[in-house]
Amino acid sequence: MVLVLMGCGAAVSLSCGTDTASVVGTSIAFGLAVVAMAYTIGGTSGCHINPAITLGCLLTKRISTKEAGMYMVFQVLGALIGSCILYVLTSNAGLEGTGANDLQSGVSVAGGLLAEIVFTCVFVFTVLGTTDSKKGAGNFAGLAIGLCLILVHLVCIRYTGTSVNPARSIAPALFQGGTALTNLWIFIVGPFIGAAIAAFAWKAIADDK
Repeated sequence: MVLVLMGCGAAVSLSCGTDTASVVGTSIAFGLAVVAMAYTIGGTSGCHINPAITLGCLLTKRISTKEAGMYMVFQVLGALIGSCILYVLTSNAGLEGTGANDLQSGVSVAGGLLAEIVFTCVFVFTVLGTTDSKKGAGNFAGLAIGLCLILVHLVCIRYTGTSVNPARSIAPALFQGGTALTNLWIFIVGPFIGAAIAAFAWKAIADDK
């Protein structure tokens, strides 16, 4: 809920497009939202707030299939609540949209899918590495993850608006409709493929054998 409300909220408020200020501002908002929540609920739930991260944790055997399923359900529900609040705010302020992901100008379906796979892989790889019980970054994990998300947004916004998180994409698309809903599959399939690649890559690196 917080990630969508703050991140997508910043994208709408700043009219995020191709201008540097709006891209930087939106990127920072998403990163700070993750940092804030990582240090708030990380000790309670691990602060996945992203089905792609949950898949990565499942494939590296950090959580069970049942736990992963429940995490994903409530991540989407949280995103829906955040989008609902944002929709009420924007519709009463003369603003349009809910910060939904979509292919940007000149970007093909293949290009958008590739971007989501690559940048989700980088992001989930960072999450798995920094939170590893033996090789991780300890108390600095939340900061590293938030900074990585800022970096990912700075590069990827130009291609897809940056999802790397199916829940973050599903909820705003339901409110926004149009091509955001038509192309929604890209922001589900791409992040899951990227997360799977990251999980297998981390398992290979983390294996002491």
